[in-house]
Amino acid sequence: MTVRVVLADDQPLVRAALQMVITDAADVEVVGEAGNGAEAVRLTEELAPDVVVMDLRMPGMDGIEATRRITTGTGATRVVVLTTFDDDDHVYGALRAGASGFLVKDMALEDILAAVRIVAAGDALLAPGVTRRLIKDFAGRPAPAPARRARLDAVTDREREVLTLVGRGLSNAEIAGELCISVATAKTYLTRLLAKLDARDRVQLVIIAYETGLVAPPQ
Repeated sequence: MTVRVVLADDQPLVRAALQMVITDAADVEVVGEAGNGAEAVRLTEELAPDVVVMDLRMPGMDGIEATRRITTGTGATRVVVLTTFDDDDHVYGALRAGASGFLVKDMALEDILAAVRIVAAGDALLAPGVTRRLIKDFAGRPAPAPARRARLDAVTDREREVLTLVGRGLSNAEIAGELCISVATAKTYLTRLLAKLDARDRVQLVIIAYETGLVAPPQ
């Protein structure tokens, strides 16, 4: 199957570079380009792409608001945020808005293409540098409120263990090894957690693990 992509960035050169590398891929195609968030939302509604590669800083509607509107819509389009390291303050907002991936513009174009495939397949991806910034962001936040911790009331002890390991960044195979269960069973627990916590993907589970205090940022 071909992954259909919309590129949303106010810099034509960035879109052209992404377009070039995607054109060389047999399984990915660009079906639309947007220069701001509002255009990205409109194109998503019209074209129903599999993935939107979204810049954060754009005139008018920014990438965070556009991501929120796209991911709360009725379609299955997923968003990969592509930005620069000086956007630290926007990392948390973009992930809370529903982004399934967060990449940086100095990554190799081939790596960005690989990330599009990963997100289109239903997984989530964070660049290592972004993960460090996300943890640092949580480290500066106050202790979780009781209302946030109450989200875990419907979660079993075993599911809580799995969520903790997800929050620590472990893969399904690593979770299976840690808990002495099969990878298939680990995936089943993950599916249950997504449903019970109304989470879109693994990235949102990581956020919930931190927000509820289940995982504490390193000091």
